[in-house]
Amino acid sequence: MQFNRRVLEEAEDATNPLLERVKFLAITGSNLDEYVEIRQAGLMQRIEDGYREPGYDGLRPAESLAILTAEIHKFVAAQYQCWNRQLAPELRKQGIRLLTWNELSESATEFARGYFQREVDPLLTPISIDPAHPFPRVLNKALCLALLLRAKRRSSGPQVLGVVTVPRALPRFVRLPSSQGHHDYLLLQDLIEQHLAGMYRGYQILASASFRVTRNSNLYFEEEEARSLLETIRVELHNRRKGDAVRLEIETGADQEIVERLRVNFELDEDQVLRCEGPVNLSRLMFLYGDIQRPDLKFQAFTPRPLVLSRGSTGIFEELRRRDILLHHPYDSYEPVVEFVQQGAKDPAVVTMKQTLYRTSHDSPMFQALTEAGASKEATVVVELMARFDEASNIRWARSMEDAGVQVFHGVVGLKTHCKLAMLVRHDEDGVIRRYCHLGTGNYNPDTARFYTDLSLLTSDPQIAERVHMVFNYLTAHAELDDYSPLLVAPLTMAESFLRLIRREQEHAQGGRPAHIVAKMNALLEPSIIQALYQASQAGVEIDLIVRGLCILRPGVKGLSERIRVRSIVGRFLEHSRIFHFANGGNDEIYLGSADWMPRNLLERCEVVFPVRDPAIIARIHNEILPAYLADTVKARIQQPDGNYIRSGKPIKDGPPFSAQDFLIHLAEGKTDPEFLPAAAAPTPKTVHKTAKAAD
Repeated sequence: MQFNRRVLEEAEDATNPLLERVKFLAITGSNLDEYVEIRQAGLMQRIEDGYREPGYDGLRPAESLAILTAEIHKFVAAQYQCWNRQLAPELRKQGIRLLTWNELSESATEFARGYFQREVDPLLTPISIDPAHPFPRVLNKALCLALLLRAKRRSSGPQVLGVVTVPRALPRFVRLPSSQGHHDYLLLQDLIEQHLAGMYRGYQILASASFRVTRNSNLYFEEEEARSLLETIRVELHNRRKGDAVRLEIETGADQEIVERLRVNFELDEDQVLRCEGPVNLSRLMFLYGDIQRPDLKFQAFTPRPLVLSRGSTGIFEELRRRDILLHHPYDSYEPVVEFVQQGAKDPAVVTMKQTLYRTSHDSPMFQALTEAGASKEATVVVELMARFDEASNIRWARSMEDAGVQVFHGVVGLKTHCKLAMLVRHDEDGVIRRYCHLGTGNYNPDTARFYTDLSLLTSDPQIAERVHMVFNYLTAHAELDDYSPLLVAPLTMAESFLRLIRREQEHAQGGRPAHIVAKMNALLEPSIIQALYQASQAGVEIDLIVRGLCILRPGVKGLSERIRVRSIVGRFLEHSRIFHFANGGNDEIYLGSADWMPRNLLERCEVVFPVRDPAIIARIHNEILPAYLADTVKARIQQPDGNYIRSGKPIKDGPPFSAQDFLIHLAEGKTDPEFLPAAAAPTPKTVHKTAKAAD
């Protein structure tokens, strides 16, 4: 919730372009949806199942739920305050109007009525609730209209509830004809509301209001007892749409009789009802961002830096025999990763392909390439069926690839497969069979690679490639090794390896050698890691943590964590890369990977963290990427000892404000140089930057 607060701050920040602020607000809506239907619903499930043990914060589940519910109510109020007092008025000033029915001109009214008759009315099914028509099974997060009705023939008769589901197949915003340079819209539910009388002839409509119900979307089944994991998940996905209600969102002005009838029907407590002082479901505002072509109201577009091969290289495989390649997305193009897989599928010299898939895009070129590979070579894909909210699409991909001849596996029973690995086995021109690998911190999704920050390593390093091969054996045959080094593999070796690396920094500090840890991740919750960091801090290790979301470590506590600093960066791109830097007495070691420092990543998932060995790549991460994040004074929030966050806002050495993401964009565009980084931000003194430039 604190992370979502930081996203909301971006919607409130007048220095961001207006439509980007609308986008940030929409993101807070979708974030809150997932939080309620997974996290809050899971907490409620634990209470129902009888759990009483305190959590990390010392609170019992019921106590946590009470605090969380109050926080959600405050957050929703802040969301609508942002929309009503800031964004909607500013949009109007820019000629972008969300109109009510009474504000429509005569021509706009005529257009809206015609649109309703052609596109909307055929999709509607009005329902009135009575003994012959029970309350409909409202689907999860479906927008609906509730009506309070009374039969005209019985003016003093009982009030009846009516329900109309707003069609999901249509945009929530109806674009109206408007003059050049203007954009006028009407909410689809408002259009339907104006035509309710025609759907309920014979009834007097006493009141109406739009509402939405959120249901528990966790999947509950015993994986070990499932005869077919794919079929079991398919059935559970159908059940998810009908899970227990956990939240009712409804217009602020809704008639109390409607609110009460809905609350009782969905078996909700009063504090599970959220009043919306504006459009129900703010995540739908994302439509405006995509529909309105106003570049002046969005972040300036930029083109990711393409991969340039070394002089004389004839292709990616020859290049990888010469050197490793690091790509920092979205600043570096994701196209080389796509091409790596596509070339593997097309190249007759590639005899075997193996890849993991957690999430990918709807029309993924990765999926198409792997399907093509199934017809001509040995192709193995490990598909994670339980990637939350991507289960249905992953089931479709799995079945399609199996039909094409690809061997499809679903990883190790009881563990999610979250590692990002691709391996090609190629019979090279010199007669040698080599393995070429891609290891990444993010999903194989070209769409999200445009706005998630992630790192990709392409390599033919024999030792790394051989261990990647062994990881695939673990995923397909559960064949375990005692040691996967130089890789750290969860749940087998990763947790203990990280603890060993932290303890090594502690020993360096005690010996008077350089000792510094810089770790960037999405979340930090693992108690053993936190305890080790506290001990390292007390021994003299300087520790900088860049944690996007949840962090239960407390920095800057006297006698405990005085040398630990925690920052969260929320900006244009979603920070998703995981980087782990250890000064190691002056012999820097850097690891990248798919895992956060969380119990689920270290103990309940198949994860891989891999070393960076190429000196030029180490230099780039050490002197360019990490220092940029540590220098940020624009988008960074600094965690306080009490767990709250405040804006950084303090330029290093009284210099100008510095944004890491802006700097990295300008660097990719060739508009700046790494030397312009604030020197004080470097993890340790810059000693290898020139080596990196020479290697590039």
